[in-house]
This record gives sequence, C-alpha cells and structure tokens, in this order.
Amino acid sequence: MTTRNPVPHTYPTESATTAGVQAKMLAVLRIGTGLIFLWAFVDKLFGLGYATPAAKSWIAGGSPTKGFLGSVDAGPFQSAFHAIAGTWFADTFFMLGLAGVAIAVVLGVALRVSAIAGSVMMLLMWLAEFPLARFAADGSPTSSTNPLIDYHIIYAIALIVAALTFA
Repeated sequence: MTTRNPVPHTYPTESATTAGVQAKMLAVLRIGTGLIFLWAFVDKLFGLGYATPAAKSWIAGGSPTKGFLGSVDAGPFQSAFHAIAGTWFADTFFMLGLAGVAIAVVLGVALRVSAIAGSVMMLLMWLAEFPLARFAADGSPTSSTNPLIDYHIIYAIALIVAALTFA
C-alpha cells in the first residue's frame, strides 16, 4: 500500500508593503476620527460659527448640551435628556469627554479607554437622536434615514477598530 503525500496547502503571504499600507490607513482612520472629536470640542468651546455660533460658545457662557439635548423630540429617553440639557455636569462631562477622546485618539494613546468612552458617548447621542423613531413626539416625521446605523455608530466602530488594531 502506497501512501501519497498530499500537496501542502499554501496561503498567500502578505507583503511587507501591503502590511505597511494597511497600518498607515488604520492610522489615518484613527487620526481622522480623533479630529472629528477635536473639531466638535473646539467649535463648541470657541463658537467658530459652524455648528456653534460665537455667542453660544462655552467660553461665552453658552451650553454645549442645551441645544442638542433640549431639542430631543423622539424616543423613550426624551424627558431624561431634556432634564439634563444645559446642566453644569452634562456640559462639563461632555466637553471633557470630547477633549479626552480627541487628544487620546489623535495621539494614539490610551486607545482602549478612549474607544470605550467615545463609544459610550456616541451611543448616548444615538439614543438622543433615536433614529428608530419614525415620528417625533408631536407626530411629525423624524426624517430618520436609517433606523440602526448612523454616523454615531460609524464613529464608535472606527474608535473600536483603532483600539483593537493598535492603529
């Protein structure tokens, strides 16, 4: 009886160039995601006139959470978000969270902690916008385009990918 040696199965190997490009693109994803958080922090702090006018900036006495949380008009947590909108602790923790996540992710330090903190922040903002709702409390359409995946979820995924791949 003759035994045949099976042909060993070989898998294509990754070239060093491909691995280097992947690592660089993951770093670009990490830095870009961090800059999104940094921009939100700076705009709310100084009121650069994009999402936040100068008169409503945090340093001018405005509230970074009052407009967003105060205008929540759908979902089961509407009254809870209205209750904390504009409070000192919501404003302070929101701004500290934005700054902390932004700095950590841009610099590539404490990625696991920042991925958790940023993902929790994004989940809370997703709950505030509550894209599952088709209609607001007053019966008007919410204009939600996707009930599950919106930019908050994508940002959270990007944070998690950056942390798990040590981008």
